[in-house]
Amino acid sequence: MKYLYSCKKKRNFAAGMKIKVVTLGCKLNFAESSALMRSLEANGHCRAKHNEEPDVVIVNTCTVTDTADHKDRQAIHRIRREHPNAKIIMTGCYAALLRQKQARGEVLATSDQTILEEINRLVPKDTEHFQAAYSRDDRTRCFLKIQDGCNYFCTYCTIPHARGRSRNAYIKDIVSQAKQALFEGAKEIILTGVNIGDFGRSTGETFIELLRALDDLRLDDYRVRISSCEPNLLTDEIIDFVAHSRHFAPHFHIPLQSGSNEVLKIMHRRYTRELFAERVSHIKTIMPNAFIGVDCMVGVRGETEAYFADYETFIQNLPVSQLHVFTYSERANTKMLEMDLYVVPKAEREKRSKILHRISEQKLQAFYAAHKGEGATVLWESKRIKSEDGQNDLMCGFTENYIKVYCPYDKNKINTFERIVI
Repeated sequence: MKYLYSCKKKRNFAAGMKIKVVTLGCKLNFAESSALMRSLEANGHCRAKHNEEPDVVIVNTCTVTDTADHKDRQAIHRIRREHPNAKIIMTGCYAALLRQKQARGEVLATSDQTILEEINRLVPKDTEHFQAAYSRDDRTRCFLKIQDGCNYFCTYCTIPHARGRSRNAYIKDIVSQAKQALFEGAKEIILTGVNIGDFGRSTGETFIELLRALDDLRLDDYRVRISSCEPNLLTDEIIDFVAHSRHFAPHFHIPLQSGSNEVLKIMHRRYTRELFAERVSHIKTIMPNAFIGVDCMVGVRGETEAYFADYETFIQNLPVSQLHVFTYSERANTKMLEMDLYVVPKAEREKRSKILHRISEQKLQAFYAAHKGEGATVLWESKRIKSEDGQNDLMCGFTENYIKVYCPYDKNKINTFERIVI
């Protein structure tokens, strides 16, 4: 646990300190980091400039996999080397689980017991109430937090322990934040959360009501993307709405996790692969140009060779655009560890991961090729990119259906929509 804290010069967290925030993990973390920095600035602190030594480094951590935990620890070690005199404080999901372990007496925080008090005081992790957040560190897009927590408790997952139960903001407050982000210059709003399709559980509202409100902001020149939504919560009504909306992009990200019904049961997922295929089919029927990203996991306990072969065939035949592949890692305090199931060797897990990554690349290139020559609207981003030969400066952007395109760098195009031919 010594990686939790580093401070050669002991100092109080007084006003006027220079703060650096390092964010690991998902879009939700980026939204929360941005909100945290705005709160700190409002209380008299400032963001450390590039090449300026910070007084405090806050690391917003992720714990979705064992690899994520490893990256958290690597980041802490790297930051300690780069900023030996700074106070380093962890927040986010990994830090939340470490707090719980410390509270249960499973680990000691550090010889300096004030670290947990410092974390809780400076960056409290409230797992009972909804904490609003949106990111505006990028001129082009805004990650808008609409929901937090999860009630599903899948057998492989620790996120409900780190994030708490499902809860959300009121629609009126989300609409207000969306308008504020657009007023500040954002052109694209990405709805984020842990389980956004569960929106409304704590307010008595519904996800489709939120989508309709965001489509009717009485503003022009913006678009909205829905991030990951569980297939059992992504209803035909939502899909139909997106297809006929004015501002929602034809872009879906749907967690599958396994293409084997037997493995889905082991995971305690709340759908079958048949329902998943129905959702994908409905999207492609009414929005043939839609981009569909899919979360896939390999190597979970109980995933026999036959189950994976069935999974692979199912994925091959799905008309999706890209796979986001995770390799299973054992997580403490998860039900899967209590199950007497076949344990997939780590080498076999990596082999299966490579198979799905290869399928993903094939599907992505096929999706790009299928839309070559079509008209699309791109939102240009600010980053300056070197061409492959290093001779020219380029910029990139994404079309409404998430195709990445490039053009010669032109600062006048930054954060503007342009109609192009792909």
